[in-house]
Amino acid sequence: MSSLPSLRDFKSALIVKPSSLGDIVHTLPAVKAIREAYPHLKLRWLANTEWTPLIQGSPLIDEVIAFPRKKFRGLAGLLRFWNWRREWMLMKREEPEIVLDFQGLLRSGIVSRWRGSKTVIGLSDAREGARYFYSHLVPVNAGAHAVDRYLEMPRAFGIKVDAEEVSFDLAEGGQPAGVDLNWRESVVLHPWSRGEGKSLSDEALAALCEALAPRCVVLVGMHEGAKVPQTAHVTDLSNRTSLAELVWIMRQAGWVISVDSGPMHIGAAVNPRTLGLYTWSDPRKVGPYPATADVWKAGRIAKRTEFSADECLTEMYITPQAAQELAGWV
Repeated sequence: MSSLPSLRDFKSALIVKPSSLGDIVHTLPAVKAIREAYPHLKLRWLANTEWTPLIQGSPLIDEVIAFPRKKFRGLAGLLRFWNWRREWMLMKREEPEIVLDFQGLLRSGIVSRWRGSKTVIGLSDAREGARYFYSHLVPVNAGAHAVDRYLEMPRAFGIKVDAEEVSFDLAEGGQPAGVDLNWRESVVLHPWSRGEGKSLSDEALAALCEALAPRCVVLVGMHEGAKVPQTAHVTDLSNRTSLAELVWIMRQAGWVISVDSGPMHIGAAVNPRTLGLYTWSDPRKVGPYPATADVWKAGRIAKRTEFSADECLTEMYITPQAAQELAGWV
């Protein structure tokens, strides 16, 4: 493939990063670098409908385009997908437009090419044949943290990016109605994850909440049938907040404690006092990127880059006793 063109030669850029929650957060520093280096570009972002509250209203983006992926499931979904394709190709754009596919999967490659723009850029670790839809490839280290991989995109265009100074310009979010708390003195706790072996057990959750007393503990996140502590200092907002409200809550909180999950990356992005809990995954690759965030892994708390390779291979779960010790971090 030929060398990359100059972004000066384009009037608009389309960011293709439909999902997931954490990956959208991780793409923000790369998009910010492009925005600051080339403010003349009209920036649009294609994201799954459920994740658009993360970027709707962000100063980095001129327009957010919802990708209704959930409507494309099943045989009937294929027809809806084809109909959406026709609308997609006719959507407003400023020519010439460049498409930047940060997702790197077959679906995103197809959607990027369907856009109709001549220049489509992807990353070298793209999978499922997505690279065949690109006009140019940006070399990346497939084993690096997602933020570092995505930052290679602006760097390939000659934009200087200091990884130690990156920021995450998420939307402000919205305050939940009917909840009156002293947020700055509250601990927001996100104890559940869809990933196997990542959630706190009911016993560990109860022990952590007890140890955090008398501070107000605000439980957030989604769960199915978990046993939620019923004590005076615990405010249960689980299964009750929108994504925009979750961003606002984590931004306002005094402290955020979260298991390895997408919401943990929101916390790290908007709140310098965030602690990520890691049981079996490698925090060097999937941990909270900001240097302000802390990580619990292999029985100790440190920055994600301070853990050894052996520690990152350790599979250790949070017992009720360990949960009580975690309260000392606050």
